Amino acid sequence: MSDGGNASKLIEVQDITRVFHVGGEEVRALRGVSFGISRGEWVAIIGQSGSGKSTLMNVLGCLDTPSSGRYTLNGKDVSRMSDDELAVIRNEEIGFIFQTFQLLPRETALANVELPLVYRGIPARERKARATAALEKVQLAHRMHHRPNELSGGQRQRVAIARALVAEPSMLLADEPTGNLDSATGEEIVRLFAELHQAGNTLVLVTHEPKLAARCPRAIRLSDGEVVADGPGREVALGIGQSVMAAGGT
Repeated sequence: MSDGGNASKLIEVQDITRVFHVGGEEVRALRGVSFGISRGEWVAIIGQSGSGKSTLMNVLGCLDTPSSGRYTLNGKDVSRMSDDELAVIRNEEIGFIFQTFQLLPRETALANVELPLVYRGIPARERKARATAALEKVQLAHRMHHRPNELSGGQRQRVAIARALVAEPSMLLADEPTGNLDSATGEEIVRLFAELHQAGNTLVLVTHEPKLAARCPRAIRLSDGEVVADGPGREVALGIGQSVMAAGGT
């Protein structure tokens, strides 16, 4: 298993479980999940529906806490933090990128990108400068005064990526980031992720798409709440593709 070594590890997940109680029954969504992600890595977490990848994303994003085990992010044990403490971690450490973009429809691209800085109490002039710089990184500064309904799907995702970048978080966490895009636009977004990776950003992409996982240097495959593969993205994604094709042929 590739974890990049302890010295540079940004994320450490140790024997994480997540148990839900549904209708009097116990559902184990995560079963002893362990891995590490180093600073600057670009990693896909891949699995089919019911694999546990969405539950794991919620834990990594500090939207949920594990039932047992330990999750350390940037040297902080977030496993047992309060809701208020987790909110601070989400704001300071994580840049979220959603499949559905999650942009405020009545605000401009610039205002949407400024939002994380508003929550931090950053002065207006600095907010505008940093948001403009973030839009420049995603090649969308020329559309900063347009609202979401005036932008294409790919442009809206670029705004969402700029918003995730603007507060300089420890990691970018993307949930099916190409899921609502056509193949050509999705390819543009993947190339943008590659540029961000080359610039030293830590990216974690949660996806069910083997093609997307194959573009990542590393992929972690989940099945039934367990890590069943962890290695080069192309190799792990090929395993996913083979299992899907086999299932489709029965």
